[in-house]
Amino acid sequence: MSAQITITVAGDERSVDQGTTAADLFEGDRAVLVARVNGELRDLAHELAQGDVVEPVTAQEQDGLDVLRHSTAHVLAQAVQQINPDAKLGIGPPIRDGFYYDFDVAEPFTPEDLKALDKAMQRIINEGQTFVRREVSDDDALVELEHEPYKCELIGLKGGASDDAAEGASVEVGGAQLTIYDNVRRDGTRAWGDLCRGPHVPTTKVIGNAYKIMRSAAAYWRGSEKNPQLQRVYGTAWPSKDELKAYLDRLAEAEKRDHRKLGRELDLYSFPDEIGSGLPVFHPKGGVIKREMEDYVRQRHIEEGFEYVGTPHIAKEGLFHTSGHLPYYGEGMYPPFDVDGMDYRLKAMNCPMHNLIYRSKQRSYRELPLRLFEFGHVYRHEKSGVIHGLTRVRGFAQDDSHSYVTKEQAPDEIRHLLDFILGLLRDFGLDDFYLELSTRDEGGDKSSKFIGSDEDWAEATSVLESVCRETGLELVPDPGGAAYYGPKVSVQARDAIGRTWQMSTIQYDFNQPSADRFALEYQAADGSRQQPVMIHSAKFGSIERFIGVLVEHYAGAFPVWLSPVQVLGVPVAEEYNDYLWDVLQQMRAKGIRVELDDSDDRFPKKIRNASKAKVPFTLIAGEEDRSNNAVSFRYRDGSQENGLPIETAIERILAAIEAKDQVTSAPSLTNPGPDAAPAGTI
Repeated sequence: MSAQITITVAGDERSVDQGTTAADLFEGDRAVLVARVNGELRDLAHELAQGDVVEPVTAQEQDGLDVLRHSTAHVLAQAVQQINPDAKLGIGPPIRDGFYYDFDVAEPFTPEDLKALDKAMQRIINEGQTFVRREVSDDDALVELEHEPYKCELIGLKGGASDDAAEGASVEVGGAQLTIYDNVRRDGTRAWGDLCRGPHVPTTKVIGNAYKIMRSAAAYWRGSEKNPQLQRVYGTAWPSKDELKAYLDRLAEAEKRDHRKLGRELDLYSFPDEIGSGLPVFHPKGGVIKREMEDYVRQRHIEEGFEYVGTPHIAKEGLFHTSGHLPYYGEGMYPPFDVDGMDYRLKAMNCPMHNLIYRSKQRSYRELPLRLFEFGHVYRHEKSGVIHGLTRVRGFAQDDSHSYVTKEQAPDEIRHLLDFILGLLRDFGLDDFYLELSTRDEGGDKSSKFIGSDEDWAEATSVLESVCRETGLELVPDPGGAAYYGPKVSVQARDAIGRTWQMSTIQYDFNQPSADRFALEYQAADGSRQQPVMIHSAKFGSIERFIGVLVEHYAGAFPVWLSPVQVLGVPVAEEYNDYLWDVLQQMRAKGIRVELDDSDDRFPKKIRNASKAKVPFTLIAGEEDRSNNAVSFRYRDGSQENGLPIETAIERILAAIEAKDQVTSAPSLTNPGPDAAPAGTI
């Protein structure tokens, strides 16, 4: 009789034979891809030990989905080297919604190449090759992989600093022990292998046909322009064919909503090469949206007790040493430049300058909370490969605020800020969100990047977590995601097609006010000098990013109050131009943004143009309207409302603006006209 060991499986204690594997425990359940053993992901072939706590992991949770995608990346790499044996392997991690793998090849991949890879992958998958883990020493790995220069370079990064040195490297060499995963055929022969930390799905059969190669692009090795340019192949993988189809449908919808495309079509903004990558300019119509947002948030800050301040775009380098940004965030800042023999920097954040405003005079507890706010333009040295339209830029405006409070006031101030933020998001039509709590890395790879005592971090984290839980919103942990100076909570909003965007942030900072930083103080009620807590908050995050999210959320069809043109006048014939212009002037006098289409285009084309412009109210006038001192409304969905008295029409538009309503159809729907075009609204 085999010796027995005691383990805990999904919360239940049981005795099993020594030598039992995770696969034995979950035999027959094809949904289980890997096991979580004592908190660590392991292959199903992993042999269990006395006292192990084991949980099944399926593709319905992110860890399982990541394993499925990483295994598919291995199949892609195997297919590439099967077709092109000279291809050298880079890194192939799972990413959001899929995976990628980098290759050093003589020529970039063509669309025909990607189709061939897809077919080769399916043959490998159909073979049902097994992923087999093999431990190797560093020296043995270097010998075995001598023909793979990039893998050999990764071996030198093994362990803690791997992901810092190269994005995605932790999936290859993130642990203390190097391992190679062999793909083994059913006859026991080795088909292929790759340096990898694992774990993997049991066999390639698990991947099935719910994957797709998406595209290829150039990418520098380890993200540096100084290194060789590789070819990156992107793909996606899902637990089922239906889920893959749903994802591809979402992608198609997202492509229609791409803010870069819509920004060009609606003449909102552009990205001139002459200015530089990641530095957008807003055109007049985009400027309207930006101004409305700025006016709104400026007024809301004032109503919430904030005082408006202003700070310069550059500062002496020493300021950012004092704040800690240069030692801990220097890679995100632009290089120094000389001013009168001294090094200056473009600012990447506003908080150091706000600290100087606080410190400009003695403060009393009676002044706290002291709330400072500005539209601060900041600059981040983003790598070219991550820049994306308005959602990842190098220069942007933040609605940045800093609250200086006593420790006792901190919970109430965080509540106040969260209420402010959630109300703001709802006003902009984002009402599906959850919270993410970012904490420091507790003893992990990046623990040295967080400053401050354990006690301070514990207290700050506890305060944030407690207030977040009071909201009743879902709270998701983000270990290691905190700023170097303190934990933060971010509001993650879901848009109209279910994508998640990080929006507003609140950060608890006990470091910058400290004696070895800015030495901020206030006189307490007992006459002693005390250190305040500093709470950072950006409601929009950045105005540019927020606009990009809104464009995609609304597919360019904004609520009336945000629409660059709120009313577009379209006369039935040229003879009604003057009448309609007079009506539009009455609306303009009430603060409504209007335009008249007095072009030579025929009426049906004008209507189609109005639909493409996504204007909420298209105002039509013909003989009957003119005779009755009235107008007709055409809405985004093609429905129409005829013969409204001018005053009623003006009141209707003003009410929609005041209520921040989204208007897509007539209050009482009529049949859409023959020239109706899809509105693209929510």
